[in-house]
Amino acid sequence: MKLAILLCLMAAPMAADTVFATRTVRSQSVITAEDVTLKEGVLPGTLSALSQAIGRESRVVLYAGRPILADDITAPALIERNQIVTLIVSQNGLKISTEGRALERGAVGDMVKAMNLSSRSTVNGTVTADGHIQIGQ
Repeated sequence: MKLAILLCLMAAPMAADTVFATRTVRSQSVITAEDVTLKEGVLPGTLSALSQAIGRESRVVLYAGRPILADDITAPALIERNQIVTLIVSQNGLKISTEGRALERGAVGDMVKAMNLSSRSTVNGTVTADGHIQIGQ
């Protein structure tokens, strides 16, 4: 008897929510609280909390009334393509910085290409939280 009750409790579906778009959100737009809502039900691959979507950037167009998939959003970009940025190289206590032009969009931690404006050479670096590109390391 106890085993049957335990099995029934384990088999019962868990009540969970899914995040849906309340209005159409263009790609590369930051999602606000007004853009999303929770609806009851679980759909595979979708977000289950508003905090997972708010403040993130849409990678694709999010249509009103449709669930938001985890792959539909990403961290917001700090650096835009063609933006003038500071390139920083730090090694053995020496820190060199120069101006560069971002050749790609990027969020914190993304590896992006940039062109050194002095030498016209292309370098790869990581986007830092302050909007610079750290070269090397």
